Amino acid sequence: LFQLLGRLPLFGMGRLVTRKSWLWQHDEPCYWRLTRVQPDYTAQNLDHGRAWGILTFKDTSFPSSGKTESEAREMEHVMYHDWRLVPKHEEEAFTAFTPAPEDSLASVPYPPLLRAMILAERQKNGDTSTEEPMLNVQRTRMEPWDYPAKQEDKGRAKGTPV
Repeated sequence: LFQLLGRLPLFGMGRLVTRKSWLWQHDEPCYWRLTRVQPDYTAQNLDHGRAWGILTFKDTSFPSSGKTESEAREMEHVMYHDWRLVPKHEEEAFTAFTPAPEDSLASVPYPPLLRAMILAERQKNGDTSTEEPMLNVQRTRMEPWDYPAKQEDKGRAKGTPV
């Protein structure tokens, strides 16, 4: 981050920065607006220091998303090399991003052979419904911090083989 900020007047105060990994992972833009920068003047090339800013995190898959924080806080991971400076002429378009409408396709018909098998199973069980079998294709999003905990619980439930 400081390799970028060192080339700007006032170390980029008030500018928008984002991470390349955020651009890949999230549909909507997530960014920091820099409010305070404290470079380490003893570091060679001024490539170290601390920075504070206001985070705007807009990913809809997390419950606490879509908000801009009310107060500035210290930025984490300033030493990483995937920071990107949003150009001045693109800032307005970057912050005013509106996501494309999501396809409301919740389910699709089963493939013909599988459909025939489901209908035969229904007929065998005596079910006389004429409802067309549909396959649910909506993604269920799992928050990333839930996954390791669930795996640990599975391991504990099995116990140690004797």
